[in-house]
Amino acid sequence: MALSSERLFDSLGHFGRFQACVYFASVFQAMSCGIHYLASVFMAVTPNFVCGFPGNVSSVLFHNSSASSIEDIWTLWTSTENYIVVQLENGEIWELDQCSRSKREVTLDLAYEYKGNKSVYPCSDGFLYDDTKWKSTVVTQWDLVCDREWLAKLIQPTFMLGVLIGAVIFGDIADRLGRQRVIWFTSAGQFVFGIAVAFTFDYYSFVIVRFLLAMVSSGYLVVAFVYVTEFVGIKARTWASMHVHAFFAMGIMIVALVGFLVRTWWVYQIFLSIATLPFVLCCWMLPETPFWLLSEERYEDAQKVIDTMARWNKVSTPCKVSELCSVQQDDVASGRTGAVELPCYIIACVAMDKLGRRNTLIPFLILSALICVLIMFIPQDFNILIILANMAGKFSIGVAFGLIYLYTAELYPTTVRSLAVGSGSMMCRAGSVVAPFCVYLRSVWIFMPLLLVGIMALLSGILTIMLPETLGKPLTNTLVEATEMGRNKKSCSEKIPPAHSGAASEKIEMFGQERVSTDK
Repeated sequence: MALSSERLFDSLGHFGRFQACVYFASVFQAMSCGIHYLASVFMAVTPNFVCGFPGNVSSVLFHNSSASSIEDIWTLWTSTENYIVVQLENGEIWELDQCSRSKREVTLDLAYEYKGNKSVYPCSDGFLYDDTKWKSTVVTQWDLVCDREWLAKLIQPTFMLGVLIGAVIFGDIADRLGRQRVIWFTSAGQFVFGIAVAFTFDYYSFVIVRFLLAMVSSGYLVVAFVYVTEFVGIKARTWASMHVHAFFAMGIMIVALVGFLVRTWWVYQIFLSIATLPFVLCCWMLPETPFWLLSEERYEDAQKVIDTMARWNKVSTPCKVSELCSVQQDDVASGRTGAVELPCYIIACVAMDKLGRRNTLIPFLILSALICVLIMFIPQDFNILIILANMAGKFSIGVAFGLIYLYTAELYPTTVRSLAVGSGSMMCRAGSVVAPFCVYLRSVWIFMPLLLVGIMALLSGILTIMLPETLGKPLTNTLVEATEMGRNKKSCSEKIPPAHSGAASEKIEMFGQERVSTDK
C-alpha cells in the first residue's frame, strides 16, 4: 500500500493556513530548546576569585595599586598567576592566590613582593568572587573551583548526554504512541524541569534536573521536526524544515540577551523557562499527523484531520483516505553556539532546492574538512585570518547540520522516522559530550582536535555518496518503499510496492464505502 503524499498536499495545499498555524505553534517551542542547550554558557561562568581569609580587611595591595576593599581590585586582575596581598585589622598580612593562601610570618610591612617565611594554608574559609559582572553563578553558588573545577566542566557534557538519550527514547516513543502526545509531554516537561533547575539545592540535584531537562528538550526538537515535516508539502518542506533550526538559533540569541540583562543564575533560568509557558497552554490542541494515523490504520481519525485541514485551507472537496491508500500504478509512477547560523540556513535552503539534499551535503562536509586542514597552515599570529577561517568552517558545517535533519526524515519511512531522526541527533550529541574533552588533546599536538574534526567530516562526506537523493520525492510510508528508493537512486520506485495484508485492504475499502454512503 503506497501512500501518495503528493496527492494529499496537491489537494489540500502544501503550506496553507492550517499548516502555517500548526507550523509556527510547533517551531515557537524550538526557541526554548536553543535556550536550554546554551544556558550553561552563562550559568556556569567562572569569575575571577581568590581564597577567603579569617577576619576583616584594612587594606588591599595588588602590584602597585592599593585599595580599601577587594572589590576595588577586580578590575586590575589580569592573570591567574597573580595574587592579592591583604592586611587584616589585627595586623596579619596574607597573600591570597586562587587555590591557596599564605600568611607572612616575619614582617608586618605591607608590600607586594616578599621573600621571607610564609605558612601555606588551604582555602578552608571559602572563596571571594568577582561579582562585578555576575552576582551569582552555579560556580560561585557551590564553589566549583580548584579541586572541584572538574564538576563545573561536567555540566555541559552531562546535559549533552541527556540530549543524546532523549533523542532516541522520545523518537522511538513518537513512532509508537504518536507525535502529538510526545510533543505535549516534552513541552510541559521543558517548563517544569526548566523552573525546577532554578530551585535545586546542591550541585548534584542541579545536574540531575538539567539532565532530565536535556532529555525532554532533545525529544521535543526531534519529534517537532518530524511533526512539521509530515504536515508540510514537498514544495515548502525545504524552507519550513530549515527554519526550525532558525528558531533554534533565535533561542541562542535570547540566551545572550537575557544573560546581559540578568546577572543571577537562578533568576536567569526562570526568565528563560517562562518563554515555554505560552506554548504549553495550547500545545494539547495540536492534531496528530495523517501520516502516523494512516500507518497505524486509524483511517477515520486520519480523515477527520484531513477534513479539518480542508476547512482551514478553504478546500471545497477534500481528498478521501480510501483514494490516498489505494494501490495504483499511476501513483507509483508519479512518486519519482547565532550570527553565522542564520545565513547558512538560507544558503542551505537555496542549495537544497536547486542542487538536491545529497549534492549539497557532500561538498559542504568536504569543504569543512579542508578548512580544518587550512587552519593548521595559518601562522598563529595571523589572528584575523584564523577567525575568518573558523567562521567559514562554522558556516560550512552549519549548512550540513541544518539539512541533515530534513535529509534523514526524507530517507526513512513514517513507521521509524522519529526514531531515525532521534538516532541521528543522538550521534550528534555524542560529539557534543566528547568535544569539551577533545580540547585536552592540544597537549599532545596543538592541531589534534582540528585533525579529528576534519577526518570525521571527510569520512561523512565520502559515505554520503552512497545515499540516494530525495529532492522532489514524496515521503515514504513503509519500509518497502524506503528500500526501493535506496535501491534506485534515480527514482523513488521502479516497481509497485507490495500491498499490505488483505485485512488492511478490507479495512480501507470498508472505510471508503462508509465515507461514500455518509456523503450521499
